[in-house]
Amino acid sequence: MQRRLELQPRLQAIADWVRPGARIADVGTDHGYLPVWLLQTGVVEYAIASDINESPLEHARRTSREYGQQMEFRLCNGLDGISPQEADTVVIAGMGGENIASILERAPWTREGHMLLLQPMSKPEYLRGFLAGHGYRVTRERLVRDKGVLYPILEAKGGSMATPSPGRLHGGIALASDPLEGEYLSSLIGKLSRAAQGLRQAKDGRERAVELDGIVQELEKMRKEWENANCSAD
Repeated sequence: MQRRLELQPRLQAIADWVRPGARIADVGTDHGYLPVWLLQTGVVEYAIASDINESPLEHARRTSREYGQQMEFRLCNGLDGISPQEADTVVIAGMGGENIASILERAPWTREGHMLLLQPMSKPEYLRGFLAGHGYRVTRERLVRDKGVLYPILEAKGGSMATPSPGRLHGGIALASDPLEGEYLSSLIGKLSRAAQGLRQAKDGRERAVELDGIVQELEKMRKEWENANCSAD
């Protein structure tokens, strides 16, 4: 019997959002764990694993052979080597928010009926802002803890949405009911407060410090609203 691949929490959370029968393109696939798991469990029947470097693709090929799964492999930058009709679901995980935005900017066809599952490792605020300003709408978000770190996962598709406030760009557009949002906001408040404090001591950093102070105030308000909505009274 073929042994079952086990995903780490971050990838499992993404896999849980893939629709049964979807045709997926996993961009920056690394070891190919996500598409192999989706094929092995029967969630999908077709998957493309792509990467900009040959070495990760070779890792993905080995993973597919080890677990007895067949999929396509593409050596390309982002979605440059994938055509719109080949996939209806695009996964871009494990990259910085700016890199994910750059990939989507070069593939405007992703706004035309495709489901996007995005997991930025950094700069999620940049990615949220890009989506809002380039014809996408965030349909849902969630937080997942993996190896002690909280990661946001975004589902998006083509459409329009109101420009999020600076606090929402940082703290999440659709995380108000997420059980980890309070902890996530507290972490952001601490991080941005420390950054603002450092900027106030720099010669040219005061304007940015004031900007960060405003974001922190909004995040504190968001945290209070989350506590009121999600924490039961003692």
